[in-house]
Amino acid sequence: MKRLFWLLPLLGFAALLALMAGNLGKPTEAVIVSHMIGKPVPDFAFEGTAGAQGLSRVDLAAGGPPVLVNVFASWCLPCAVEAPQLQALADNGAIVHGIAVRDTAANVAGFLGKHGNPFTRIGMDVQGRMMLALGASGVPETYVIDGKGIIRFQHLGEIRADHVPILLAELEKAK
Repeated sequence: MKRLFWLLPLLGFAALLALMAGNLGKPTEAVIVSHMIGKPVPDFAFEGTAGAQGLSRVDLAAGGPPVLVNVFASWCLPCAVEAPQLQALADNGAIVHGIAVRDTAANVAGFLGKHGNPFTRIGMDVQGRMMLALGASGVPETYVIDGKGIIRFQHLGEIRADHVPILLAELEKAK
């Protein structure tokens, strides 16, 4: 009986480890993808920060070229890692807008001062509601939005150097 008392928790722990190890090799497609792909951007209007104009749905659906909308935060380490790639996208002609979630204007300004500011517009989503409305699973995430305000592509996680050509191609496809 005493052996069973020790064996059951050990077997439970081994089963948990096996489950976790089995999910390690899953492709990134296994991560939750937004249900908003192919749908209009939800209605929103955020005040600007760090000297940039704010951002609203109207700005994204005004019939202009496709844009990238990057959901980020000053407290997000991967957001700092992707900063050079966002600048590379902007340097290659991409219009990059930002939505700062659950953040303060002072912290966003400090983040941009340290890591650069590739954003044309930055909306302050203090409560993080837009992140949920977009179907984002976290920060950072980047969306390609066509000139009619339709979400065409979602990039999960930080943008790495090898993702820059992919995002530029997705912007081209969204024209």
